[in-house]
Amino acid sequence: MEHTDRTRLRRKAERGSHDLETVHAILDAGLFCHVGFAVDGRPWVFPTAYARIDDHVYLHGAAANFGLRTLASGVEACVTVTLADGLVLARSAFHHSVNYRSVMVFATAEPVSDPADKRRGLMAIVEHLVPGRAADARPPTDAELRATLLVRLPIVEASAKIRSGGPIDDAEDLGLPHWAGQLPLRLVALEPVPDNTVPEPAYLRAWGRHPER
Repeated sequence: MEHTDRTRLRRKAERGSHDLETVHAILDAGLFCHVGFAVDGRPWVFPTAYARIDDHVYLHGAAANFGLRTLASGVEACVTVTLADGLVLARSAFHHSVNYRSVMVFATAEPVSDPADKRRGLMAIVEHLVPGRAADARPPTDAELRATLLVRLPIVEASAKIRSGGPIDDAEDLGLPHWAGQLPLRLVALEPVPDNTVPEPAYLRAWGRHPER
């Protein structure tokens, strides 16, 4: 992956990584990203679902969507994904922290116009949100493809940053009578709410994020 001044880790650089597999793993574990760009000097950031196919991030929305149309025009963008793995409670307020995994991708998007590639990208987003769902849903029609804008951004200029472990208190605070430790967090699904009488698919029971935890 390309190392640039934008992807150089400055603060807590020991937590950073430019390893492509690490970047891919964090992107694959996330559900939503935030996309930032500037138009005429004004900043814009919008949240959206996404998917990764090989070395590209795919984003989609309505064909008239301002953010996606701007990205498709060739402006530089920054895509970020953050996973909150836990709250870190230290003995002092100053050293409270968060365990997390995050990725920043700097890239210029390109629109996906080939119908086959477009269908593949859109179904990849469905599959990313709910693994197993792409094979259990009607694919987009030609009219739905025309109504949808799909863009992809190469994962070339990117970096990851990860914090894990317990609190890092000052030595003089270790004897204070305050509880310290970690409060792990995990995203879990609640009971599905059906909209018809079709039997519940097994993949809903298997749904989960951060499977390694």
